[in-house]
Amino acid sequence: MNNQGDIAPDSSQPVTIPRPEHSISRASISSAALKVLYGLKEAGYQSFLVGGGVRDLLLGREPKDFDVTTDATPEEIRRLFRSCRLIGRRFRLAHVRFGREVIEVATFRARHDEQSDEDNDSAHSEEGRILRDNVFGSLEEDAWRRDFTINALYYDIKDFSVVDYVGGLEDLRAGTLKLIGDPEQRYREDPVRMLRAVRFAAKLGFRVHPDTETPMQELGVLLEDIPSARLFEEVLKLFLGGCALSTFELLRHYDLFQYLFPMTDEVLSHEEEGFPITFVARALENTDTRLAEGKPVTPAFLYAALLWEPVRLRTQELIDQGASALEAAQIAGNEITVAQVQATSLPKRFSFPMREIWLLQQRLEKRRGKAPYRMLEHPRFRAAYDFLLLRAEVGEAPRELAEWWTDFQQLNPVEQAKKVEPAPTRKRRRRRKKKPASSSDD
Repeated sequence: MNNQGDIAPDSSQPVTIPRPEHSISRASISSAALKVLYGLKEAGYQSFLVGGGVRDLLLGREPKDFDVTTDATPEEIRRLFRSCRLIGRRFRLAHVRFGREVIEVATFRARHDEQSDEDNDSAHSEEGRILRDNVFGSLEEDAWRRDFTINALYYDIKDFSVVDYVGGLEDLRAGTLKLIGDPEQRYREDPVRMLRAVRFAAKLGFRVHPDTETPMQELGVLLEDIPSARLFEEVLKLFLGGCALSTFELLRHYDLFQYLFPMTDEVLSHEEEGFPITFVARALENTDTRLAEGKPVTPAFLYAALLWEPVRLRTQELIDQGASALEAAQIAGNEITVAQVQATSLPKRFSFPMREIWLLQQRLEKRRGKAPYRMLEHPRFRAAYDFLLLRAEVGEAPRELAEWWTDFQQLNPVEQAKKVEPAPTRKRRRRRKKKPASSSDD
């Protein structure tokens, strides 16, 4: 398969796989996506399922969502579907809602030509990054402007065939992740493609093509120019997709983790005796296990784990400088949070509970008097307790402490009372009697 630079799109001929020769069935496509596909077709437009949905169906996986592409413009799509709304300025898209399900519909886009920046529909930064991309084109042009070959496969609702312009089927069979076109140019257009490469490689277990991976370490610095809010969304996709541990390992392999969690990356580069890398790896493995079991995982807990070692070290520094344990933990938590949001944003609905998880680690050490009962009633107790378990598993917290809390929360009130040590009694200071005022002799 040649690169885009080796063969011009208008001279390439697509490979078309008829329905009997591929595994995609309409029974595996959501009813909402089918309504959009057929709605566009019946209105006289071209209509294709595209991207990860096609890729996953061909691999025998259940797609997370379904995307549609068409030659209809966003305004024409909106007129066609009453539940449609248009979003985005950088990429103009249509969202068609059916109950809770949203089908994303994109108009065919042309390949980006920096000469077209004079047009208001297209814009590049000086570094080559795409700022706006609303130049519409043909199906073939749309295929060549997509990022990876395995994401540029089209399922045609007209005859149920699969259309491939870029060798995606070949790469899918070979388990290879390959960028379309010149990798350096594509990464400069959108540096987040490096993170997408890592995510797809981890998720699918694919090998990254040498041409695709070679520029990553050199161009990773371009991620510093990506808005922190967008990188936060990418972090969630990277680590909450069920392959957090393998994703983490690939990010470090390509030196990309440092642009997402710079303080953690710095600590990991100086790790001793397997810690803290063992704690991070165990936390991410736990995340994957919970997701596989259908249990909830929150960004607050994920960030708490990924930033714990910088917080722990800073806390100890402040204690050594004379701060109390509580004061040190509060200051360290605030400092690390403020520094982290410079790399990836972290909404307050996640940063507040994240800091509570850290602070509650100290309260879990208090097992006398009423303290354990108050701890059990805290709304973040379960998250803090799960965090303590992870720390104990890697030897960063006393295993006996974790076992004590495991037992305590399962006991009835009578047994709990036996397990709790009484609070130390304070000796009441005896008040000295006032001496009567001495009367002076007249």
